Amino acid sequence: MRIGILELMSAGANRRLDDTAYHYLVTKQYASIMPQAVSVWCRNLGHEVFYATYFGNKDPKQLLPNDLDIVFISTYSQASALAYALAKLYRQEKTLTVIGGPHAKQYPEDCLRFFDIVVRDCDKTLITEILRDMPRGEILTSGRALSSIPGVRERMPEIRASTFFGGRPFPFASIPLLTSIGCPNSCDFCIDWNNPFVLLPLDQLEADIRYIFQHFPRVLIGLHDPNFAVKFEQVFDVLEKIPNRRRVSYTMETSLSILRGSRLERLKNLGNFYIIPGIESWTGYSNKVGTGSNIAPRQKLDKVIEQCNMIRPYVTGIQANFIFGLDADIGDEPVELTKEFADRVPFVMPNFNIPVPFGNTPLYEKYLSEGRILTTMPFSFYYMPYLVHTLKNYSPVVFYEKLADMLSYISSGNMLLKRLKNAPSLFPAGYNLVKTLGNRQMVGRLRNILNLLNTNKQFRAFHEHETDVLPEFYHYHYERLLGPYAALMSHEERKPILVRQRKNDVTPMPKVTDIINL
Repeated sequence: MRIGILELMSAGANRRLDDTAYHYLVTKQYASIMPQAVSVWCRNLGHEVFYATYFGNKDPKQLLPNDLDIVFISTYSQASALAYALAKLYRQEKTLTVIGGPHAKQYPEDCLRFFDIVVRDCDKTLITEILRDMPRGEILTSGRALSSIPGVRERMPEIRASTFFGGRPFPFASIPLLTSIGCPNSCDFCIDWNNPFVLLPLDQLEADIRYIFQHFPRVLIGLHDPNFAVKFEQVFDVLEKIPNRRRVSYTMETSLSILRGSRLERLKNLGNFYIIPGIESWTGYSNKVGTGSNIAPRQKLDKVIEQCNMIRPYVTGIQANFIFGLDADIGDEPVELTKEFADRVPFVMPNFNIPVPFGNTPLYEKYLSEGRILTTMPFSFYYMPYLVHTLKNYSPVVFYEKLADMLSYISSGNMLLKRLKNAPSLFPAGYNLVKTLGNRQMVGRLRNILNLLNTNKQFRAFHEHETDVLPEFYHYHYERLLGPYAALMSHEERKPILVRQRKNDVTPMPKVTDIINL
C-alpha cells in the first residue's frame, strides 16, 4: 500500500514570510519521534511510505502525494483544525484517514467526527493490525506500555526529512532521542499524569548515542523524555561508556530534584546540557523541586533559587517553566514572587503558560464537572494566551492584567541585559534574546485581549461564562489561521465535543513516591 505520514507542527496554513526564518530554524526542530516510528514500522512491513512534517514551510496537502491508500496525521490541539480540514480532503480522495498524537489521545470523540480511525496509544502491533484490517469509525489503543521504538539509525530517513536541511545537518539541527516514557509525578494538568515511568531498553540508547557520535558529532541531541534521567545512574552509566566522545549539546526536560550531589559533575563532564525544569507554581507541585508538598510559597522560592545557583556552573543554561492561573493562585503573591525570582537568578529564563484543561487529565475532569470550560471555544485556542475556562480566583480582566505585568517585567530591556551578561555561551544568549522578543509580542496579544474585555460586552460575557456564543474575534482568527482551508470548517464544526472520560480511561496511576530517588 501507499502510506502517507504527516506531522503537523504548525497550526496555521496561512503562511507569512516574516515567520519563515523562525519556522526553519526553530519550529522544524520539534519533530516528534512517534510519527517517525510509525513510518519505520510501515516501511518494515513492506509498504511504500511517504513521511513529511509541516512547520509552515508550504501547503501541507502538497507535502504528500494524492494517491494514498492510508494517511496518518499526528497533531496537537492547536493544529487540530488544520488536521480536520486535511482529513476532509483525504476522505474525498477515498484515502483511509488515521489521527494520532496528543490531540487524538486527549479528545478522541471529537477526532472521530473527521477521521476514520483515532489512535490513542500506539505500538508496532497496533499499526500492523490497522494496516491488515483497515477498520473505520473506531477509537483504538494498544493497551500496552510502549516497550521499544526504532533507533536513530532506522529513523535517519525521517530525521533527514524533518530536522535536517536538504537532508544534511546544519548548526541549528537536532536529533530527537527518547530514553523513557511516562513520568513519576502525577501533575493534574499533564497528559502524562497517569502514564507510569518506563525506562526504554538501555542497549538501544547506547547504540543511538554511538551512532550519533560517529556520524553527527556536532548535532544537538533533543531528549524528548517527559522527565529525563529519573533513573539517573542507569542512564548515565550508558552515556559515559562511549569512548572518545565529544562535548555534545543536549536539551532536556527534567526535575530539579533529580539534579543533586555528584550527579551534577557527571552532567557537566558528559556534555553541554540546557535544562528545562518545571517549577509550575509557588503554591503547588513542590515534589518536582524536592521540597515536599507542605512548604510555604516563599520557602519554595528560596529553595528553588538555591537549587538554580547550585546547578548553574554545571549546565549551559536553564529555562524554568511556570503556570499562572491555577486554582491555588490568588492575589498578587504569585506575580511578586515570580518577579523576585527573575531578579535573583537573572541567568534563568522564565517561561510562562496558562492552565489548559487537556482531555484525559484530572484538571479537565474537574473543570468540566464544575461547568467552568467554555464549551464553544474551538480546540485551536487551547494554548497561551487564550483562556478556555473560568478561573477560580481571578476575573478575566484581572488575570490578563497580572499576566501582562509579569511578562512585561521579565522581558524588559534591563532584564534582557542581565541575561545576556550572565549567559555562558552563544546558544543561551541567542535563545534568551529570541525568547524575550517573543514575550514582547505576547504582551501585545495580552493587551489586545484585555482591551476587548474592557470594551466589548459580548467578548467579556463569553469569558465570564454568561453566554456560549463564540465571539466573532475567535471566528476571525480561526479563519485567518486556516487560510485557504477555512471554508472546509463550518461554524458548527468548530464547536468541540467535550465528554466525561470513562472511569477505565482515567485511572490514577500507582504512586511511585520513591522512584525519583532511585
